Amino acid sequence: MVFSSALFLALFLPITMGLYFLSQEKLRNYILLFASLFFYAWGEPKAVLVMLGLIAISYYVGILLDKTNNIRSRKIFLTTGIVLNLAALFFYKYWMFFLDNTNFVLESLNFAPITIPSIALPIGISFYVFQIISYLIDVYKKEVPSQKSLSTLATYVSLFPQLIAGPIVRYKTIEEDLHNRKINFNNIFIGLRRFVIGLGKKVLVADQIAVIADTVFNTPVAQIPCLFAWVGILAYTLQIFFDFSAYSDMAIGLGRVFNFRFLENFNYPYYAKSIKDFWRRWHISLSSWFKDYLYIPLGGNRKGKLRTYLNLYIIFALCGWWHGATWGFIVWGIYHGTWLVLERGIWGRFLDKIKNIYLLRAHIGNFILNIYTWLIVMVGWVFFRAESLVYAKKFIKIMFFGNKNVTINSFYPATNFLTFSNLFIVIIAIILSYPIFNGKYEKFRYSNSETILLTVLFFVSYVFAMTSTFSPFIYFRF
Repeated sequence: MVFSSALFLALFLPITMGLYFLSQEKLRNYILLFASLFFYAWGEPKAVLVMLGLIAISYYVGILLDKTNNIRSRKIFLTTGIVLNLAALFFYKYWMFFLDNTNFVLESLNFAPITIPSIALPIGISFYVFQIISYLIDVYKKEVPSQKSLSTLATYVSLFPQLIAGPIVRYKTIEEDLHNRKINFNNIFIGLRRFVIGLGKKVLVADQIAVIADTVFNTPVAQIPCLFAWVGILAYTLQIFFDFSAYSDMAIGLGRVFNFRFLENFNYPYYAKSIKDFWRRWHISLSSWFKDYLYIPLGGNRKGKLRTYLNLYIIFALCGWWHGATWGFIVWGIYHGTWLVLERGIWGRFLDKIKNIYLLRAHIGNFILNIYTWLIVMVGWVFFRAESLVYAKKFIKIMFFGNKNVTINSFYPATNFLTFSNLFIVIIAIILSYPIFNGKYEKFRYSNSETILLTVLFFVSYVFAMTSTFSPFIYFRF
């Protein structure tokens, strides 16, 4: 079920909110749990059993961690819980990747390939497995007590606003909210406001820009001229941000409606002045998860430069692999890890000099660094979007060295995808990628005028959602 679908907007959400707000406080978690399981099972009834199984295992592991003070036993329980969760993630998400690569080696050695039926990937498994692991680690570290109610833990893991595509919500962030949650009409309004803004970003911006990106990337790479290679990756750069941040807005807003406070997941990432700055602003819940639960335990930056660089490569290779079981995602992660390593060395000092050179005109230095960040990020997105590493390599080559075999005049008339409205939306999207309106319209916020504008935005978005081709969120497949 998709947030921008008629089923969700016209039936599921109104019915869920109605039952929730009309029920007694002690029943509200049960209503959310039932609604969340129904929401997840609507598209994948069998996959819900996987999630429930992992919840049950993690519930009992958490209880054992709380009851045991013996360090060795606690480590065994924690390791068991983490391994079982990662085993499920590996089986459903990475087993076919492992098998495909094994078969490649076997065939190159003239051995018969291994054949097994394909395995369907449960939607959102990467997100809820990471949430469960963070819960187990925090219980092990005694930062939070284990959850004594199985239904409450299941509510936390399966909470439908963020179940499918995040943000990754840590148990300790909403522990209190799970137990003490009153109806707050101000939060309902704030949450619906955020949800409508996210719906508009998805339907009116991301889905429209997707037409440009899809047209370019669905074209055989040999037929793409240099200019439109840049147009295509610019479109995808904007699409993935507005698509994913729209889901985060909608998830955070729906959480607020039910009086949960999820942490922000984006902070104008394309406003960044370096790749390090970009990762402070992009998919914050994931990058902070890797930092707290893997990078710091590996030693972080406390064991010398070489170890720090190795840790960064490990983290970002895994970050790329977390996104998808293909070499393209792994290369994308290593690519970002490489730039982070470079920014810690000579290249980083060079970037600092740019700031110093233009110290009296800081906006010029910031502009140069921002363009640098856009360029690096856009090239990286090619690996993320391309159908294969071969396609990505050829695409990037065309971006920087051109394509002598194709002219703009032969490509554009055949596709005709750059309409005035699409170009207008691209320009608007670039503008909205920057915090130019922050703090300038506080008097307008929450006013009657804003309410009217948001109402219009909702109905326009609803009409677009109902009349457009089905377009799931990009991060659904992760």
